Amino acid sequence: MACAGCGTGVDGKPSGCKSNGGCSTGGCNRLNVFDWLSNIPLGDSLAPFDIIEVSFNNGSRKDFFRNVTKQLFDKGEMVTVEGVSGFDVGTVSLTGELVKLQMKKRRAEDTPEVKKVLRRSTNDDLQRMMDNKAREKEALIKSRALARNLGLEMKLAEVEIQADGRKATFFYTADDRVDFRELIKVYASEFRAKVEMRQIGARQEAGKVGGIGSCGRELCCSTWLSDFKSVNTTAARYQNLSINQAKLSGQCGRLKCCLNYELDTYLDALKDFPEDADTIETAAGVAHLQKRDIFKSLMWYSFEGSNKQYPLTIARAKEIRLLNRQGVKPEDLKPVEVVTAKPKETDLGYADVVGLISLKSLEKTVQKRKQKDKDKQKQQKATEQRQAQGQPKNEAPKAAQKQDRPQQQERKPKQESRPQQQQKQPGNQPKQGREQQGRPEQQQQAGNRQQGPKQQGQGPSSGQTGQGKQDKRPPRHKHKPHHPNKNNNPEKDK
Repeated sequence: MACAGCGTGVDGKPSGCKSNGGCSTGGCNRLNVFDWLSNIPLGDSLAPFDIIEVSFNNGSRKDFFRNVTKQLFDKGEMVTVEGVSGFDVGTVSLTGELVKLQMKKRRAEDTPEVKKVLRRSTNDDLQRMMDNKAREKEALIKSRALARNLGLEMKLAEVEIQADGRKATFFYTADDRVDFRELIKVYASEFRAKVEMRQIGARQEAGKVGGIGSCGRELCCSTWLSDFKSVNTTAARYQNLSINQAKLSGQCGRLKCCLNYELDTYLDALKDFPEDADTIETAAGVAHLQKRDIFKSLMWYSFEGSNKQYPLTIARAKEIRLLNRQGVKPEDLKPVEVVTAKPKETDLGYADVVGLISLKSLEKTVQKRKQKDKDKQKQQKATEQRQAQGQPKNEAPKAAQKQDRPQQQERKPKQESRPQQQQKQPGNQPKQGREQQGRPEQQQQAGNRQQGPKQQGQGPSSGQTGQGKQDKRPPRHKHKPHHPNKNNNPEKDK
């Protein structure tokens, strides 16, 4: 499995994927092994293990080599090792004490015949390796065509060319034994290299080709699974899976390896179920076991000639089996009621808070719009009513005008009181007198008290007495002053 990125570390060494040399995570290689002993220091008297594990072709092939140069190699470094009549270039996949466990697992012995590590890969070694690796796809196409021309029933899966180009390994699958003696001669003359034919199984082929499984992940055989165990249909029966070859088979055409992953868990759960309860006898007949549900701890039975199934608990099945041994047949199975409906979801008190928070400016705008809409609706209703009564459309705004008239009438007294306030100013007395001479009689009576000596528009410098002022007033029978005045007293005039 590749890592997330392809960045550069603190020391400038690439620490990501894409096989760019120096991958410290090892995620670019297939069948990668995590070195959990790398950070554990060794004693001063102990020397590090001198054999390292090197992977080739992105981890599809791994081998062990002795580090005779005594250099410290990090995981992910490119090294040049001994090959067949030449050299090969690979990636360091494992170092240290964990290599001993890997050699024991693969049954590799620490003998003097172990190949050696020559040096760290130089630029010339890497360039030569890349040139030869670029030939592999073309060589695979040609090799398939040559095998088809010879009429050999074999399927070539992969071609691996050594870094120096002196050796080519052909991996193939075949159902029967193949005589490829003539084919080797054709390959040697065509590719100008030493030819090695290696037969692999269908699962190894799927691991080399790679792909995505039905679970949505990369194939286990191409990422981490190195040893293949036999898988049979018994594992599917223990897990209550339908025996469908299309669903149980992987991309290799064999049973899926993942059928063995949970088999031990199912076997442990099945220990609580009775083994001799395949059939039980009741008064209604003989009931046969259909399936065991390890998740709900139930055993499903059905009678002959009926498709209805009855779920029983493990304790009830053991009880009925014990009664049958004593020669007693119970009248009823007493099945358990299984609720298949989904549980109701509890109400978490969700509250819709949309619209609870608003701005004042927006609220004012909305209120204005609503008021305008209401006014328009009232006007439309009024026009519709008048049209229904036969009135012309020109009279439609009269109702609105009548509503505005009281406001205008209230403003008039304020306007009439303005000249009275201006009369108190001495500079405007003559002008105000001329304006008040043409006013109606009622207005002059209302302002009699304030305008008494100034209705003629003459100031105090005119030399007229109070009697002259009194002669210009309206008759007494038409006006009743609000307050008594000294000029209105007739005895004083005489």
